[in-house]
Amino acid sequence: MFPTLTLEATAYNRSQLVFPEAPQAALAGRSNVGKSSLINALAGRRQLAKVSSTPGKTRSINYYRLNDSPAFLVDLPGYGYARCSHEERRKWQGLLEHYLTRTTGLTVLILLLDSRLEPQHSDREMAAFALAHDLPIIGVLTKTDKSKLREREAARRAWEVLLGGAPLLDVSSHKKVGLEDLWERILAAVGPAAETAPGDAL
Repeated sequence: MFPTLTLEATAYNRSQLVFPEAPQAALAGRSNVGKSSLINALAGRRQLAKVSSTPGKTRSINYYRLNDSPAFLVDLPGYGYARCSHEERRKWQGLLEHYLTRTTGLTVLILLLDSRLEPQHSDREMAAFALAHDLPIIGVLTKTDKSKLREREAARRAWEVLLGGAPLLDVSSHKKVGLEDLWERILAAVGPAAETAPGDAL
């Protein structure tokens, strides 16, 4: 049985950030890494998070409540997409940094990484930022149904070094692979309160 996810709030700027002390697991990743698809797969719903073929569509911080608990799964804006203005990138970066450094309830950063690629510059920057601020990290290799074994293993070896031994999970939103393991990690990170009202199985 997996938790239900309900969109509780959306923040486009610092003044709209909410629930700073509530237990939170945050999803971060480059644009087009499959973040929205993963949220839908975790929720067992097709359109909870809007999936777009255009990278960089998530421009807000979205709070999804787990069951009826105080805990949240938080969707952060995708980073690393060049086709936007410098002002837009600066704004997103500032919002991300503010959330990551001022949210006292943040218990883990789930870093989504494309299993077909070795570490990209923006991924390295996010990982270094998290480590510098002592944020626990779960590394997730996405789109494993689209990658070859050698690609995944190359990405895994590189990230194991960069993340200092942080756990890496193989996940496919399309094939529903790795979702149970990821939910277990999320629930362990946000605490037992999130398990008080089990949702429907995927």
